[in-house]
Amino acid sequence: MDRLIYTAMTGASQVMQQQATVSENLANANTPGFRAALNSFRAVPLLGEGLPTRTFVVDSTPGADFTPGAFQPTGRQLDVAVNGAGWLAVQGPDGKEAYTRNGSLTVTPTGALQTRTGLNVAGDGGAITIPPDTEVTIAKDGTISTVPSSGKASSVIVVGRLKLVNPDTANMARSDDGLFRMRDGSTPAADTKVEVVPGSLEGSNVNTVEALVNMISLGRKFEMQMKMLQNADSNARQASQILNVAG
Repeated sequence: MDRLIYTAMTGASQVMQQQATVSENLANANTPGFRAALNSFRAVPLLGEGLPTRTFVVDSTPGADFTPGAFQPTGRQLDVAVNGAGWLAVQGPDGKEAYTRNGSLTVTPTGALQTRTGLNVAGDGGAITIPPDTEVTIAKDGTISTVPSSGKASSVIVVGRLKLVNPDTANMARSDDGLFRMRDGSTPAADTKVEVVPGSLEGSNVNTVEALVNMISLGRKFEMQMKMLQNADSNARQASQILNVAG
């Protein structure tokens, strides 16, 4: 009886965690460059004296869906979409290098090139600073050039180049802040083969229909686990009554 309770109890708990993951995916269905999180159930034996027959149901997150999203032309000079495999390097909140596919960039009043969320964009030579009163263009190889907003348009100045990397996705993991980092803590070098599409953003790869169907399926699984707990409680009560009569 207690084996059924262990399985149903942990199953219901992990279904709730999967629902949270699906909810996060749905909430980021319109976030540029977002990668959907993947989940799966697995059984884990419960270790301890007298407990070899019991198992926990555990929800594990093996990784993310790295399928590319659709490109959305914006016509904005500071929008870039990574074309094919590759990542845009940024400085994470912890000061360490992290990676994203969200190429919606902006320039701060002090000239720092950042993402829309306020993260400094990494360049091949460090942080990138945009001179004031200039118009910015980004080439497909990530080279950032500026021309004066007024005056001779022929005065082109190269201020830096986006750091574009292409590490093995098997060695990448999503952090709590939504950015990806290397599992082994390494810092991959820039890859000159990675290109961007200026004036476009990559959409999220979340399939909203599939996510909604998955949410309904998880709700039914949760109900099933709760019914199993109710049946186990009912069986335990009936067994106790039978033992009391027999005694």
